[in-house]
Amino acid sequence: MTPPEPPESLEPYLLAFPGPLRDRLVAAVLSGEKTSTTGLLAAYEVEDEPLPVAGARSALIDSEGREVAVLEVTEVRVLPLGEVGLRHALDEGEGYRSVAEWRAGHEEFWHSAEMREALGDPDFTVDDTTMVVAERFRVVEVRA
Repeated sequence: MTPPEPPESLEPYLLAFPGPLRDRLVAAVLSGEKTSTTGLLAAYEVEDEPLPVAGARSALIDSEGREVAVLEVTEVRVLPLGEVGLRHALDEGEGYRSVAEWRAGHEEFWHSAEMREALGDPDFTVDDTTMVVAERFRVVEVRA
């Protein structure tokens, strides 16, 4: 008898840094509230990480390092921060009611010491022209 094939190895899908924020975001994905996310193009460049592509699947990782779901990217747009619209902000599933609220929450994260350290720039700030990666995804499988 032939042993079963090992499960497909998926790239990790990481939201924020491990801790309370990641826990909230993962819960929002699992509940269906969060169907979009936004990252800095600069973070992809610093990590030398390829941009996500529609159709790609990855493993959503919680703060404990566990694979809790399989996500499939449904749309990727690279655009200036000032062009992110209300639909995207609402679909982030974090309770934002306006683009201004969404932006304030994201600026707080992007200007944090942790993010600035990850970018290697202690003075990093965003403005309307900062390029971001706006992603939409769907949960394909829950593993938790």
